[in-house]
Amino acid sequence: MKKISIIVAFFLSIVSCKKEDVQLPKADVSVMKELTDHSPIYMFYKNDSVVDVNKNNAISTTNWVFNIDKRLPLSIIIPEVIQLQFKKKNSSHKKDGAINVFSYADSIGNNLAFLPFTDVQYKMNNEFSKFFIKKNAEAYMPYHNFTVNFNNENKITVDGNDVAKEELIDFIKDFADFTSDGKTTILHLNFDKRLTYDQYIQNKILVWKLNSDKIQISSYEFIYDEKELPKCNCKL
Repeated sequence: MKKISIIVAFFLSIVSCKKEDVQLPKADVSVMKELTDHSPIYMFYKNDSVVDVNKNNAISTTNWVFNIDKRLPLSIIIPEVIQLQFKKKNSSHKKDGAINVFSYADSIGNNLAFLPFTDVQYKMNNEFSKFFIKKNAEAYMPYHNFTVNFNNENKITVDGNDVAKEELIDFIKDFADFTSDGKTTILHLNFDKRLTYDQYIQNKILVWKLNSDKIQISSYEFIYDEKELPKCNCKL
């Protein structure tokens, strides 16, 4: 396993044994601070369409830390993440309880932080949660479902309604209390594939703050290509 060194400056970078930097996203909270027995995976920025993935030391019996450059778009990193998830899940040497996490920098505590995503199942390009829910209506009928969309401009809609980022938490809490009728609320997350990893992590952490007994986050995430979605006279 590689050693991780942290540089606290204008941004935090992780430096691999290849002496290449991975510029990490920053957030003002640590979802998870400590992780032992881990293997690092690096995704280096080459340009907006090329990623260099260093996964040579990914040991299937350990926790995996995905150190991804914040400038990379979801369109090229999520397919790599999916492949690595599949590899670990189907390894004959996998260890029960081992998790996968994204790394980022806690700008308040000046420490490396982690966002678990072990159970996330990605759906790419031509999938969007409102259509997925409709196709699986029976399974989702016992719940109150919100489609949360982060579009290509990193603006937010909830069930087609524009919501300012600073108002999202209060909006969903108030809306869920008013309309859920006692049902558990499930948030279904959609991300335009042109968003950067930095924007993705910021949005994921924002929504994570809503997780509670009454509000849960779906394990399905939709990384969509707007051009490939089914046509509808509706606002995403």
